[in-house]
Amino acid sequence: EAQLVESGGGLVQAGGSLRLSCVVSGSRYDDYTIAWFRQLPGKAREGVSCISRRDGSVYYGDSVKGRFTISADNAKNTVFLQMNNLKPEDTALYYCAVDGLGGRGTFWTKDFLYDSWGQGTQVTVSS
Repeated sequence: EAQLVESGGGLVQAGGSLRLSCVVSGSRYDDYTIAWFRQLPGKAREGVSCISRRDGSVYYGDSVKGRFTISADNAKNTVFLQMNNLKPEDTALYYCAVDGLGGRGTFWTKDFLYDSWGQGTQVTVSS
């Protein structure tokens, strides 16, 4: 089973930026997809963005388009989420997750497709 470790969360004022990192190890697959989800207590997980190791295709949730950018350093098995123009409603616990098969297209937001999850990193945006 793959292991994922997130980092980069913190407290930032509205309009500020943060860069999250997710390091993946132990995956049995080469063509996996990595996604970022976020979650507030008592709420369902929300798909933020994903990137395919297979072909580099990326997807974004509607609420973050134009503000967040996902990228990958395949040599280091690391995925980044650059978050700009942060808003208080972006406050959440952010998780990265791996889908060992990938290629889900627009179904990438279905969290049951993901095999392994990190522990999460907290992002708090103050107004």
